[in-house]
Amino acid sequence: LFRSPEAGPGYLFPATVLTNVSDGHRIVDEEQFGPVLPVLGFQDDDDAVRRANASPYGLQASVWTTDLEKGASLAARLEVGTAAVNQAALLTPDVPFGGCKSSGYGRQNAQGSLEGCTQLTVIRI
Repeated sequence: LFRSPEAGPGYLFPATVLTNVSDGHRIVDEEQFGPVLPVLGFQDDDDAVRRANASPYGLQASVWTTDLEKGASLAARLEVGTAAVNQAALLTPDVPFGGCKSSGYGRQNAQGSLEGCTQLTVIRI
């Protein structure tokens, strides 16, 4: 991290694309928040999905491709709370947000999140 004199007090990590990284590197294996993109190669679609799903984290993922139908199919196979095709996942109040695995439980935003604020009573007769 470095301090940016233009930004005032605090710290800034510039947008960074990392190559020559692989499974086993902390930037790949851990859930990172920041303007950092590790780029990894893969053998085929099944290899990419298997490696992505092997992560203990599952907040968000994105699939980048020129074939939108294939991208949607791959995104549906990812074990994440939000999967996007050819974009970063956007947070809007009308769409549920949350992760799975070690990235959290439940959802925020939208109608579904209101269910967490209700008390269900089951009556059997």
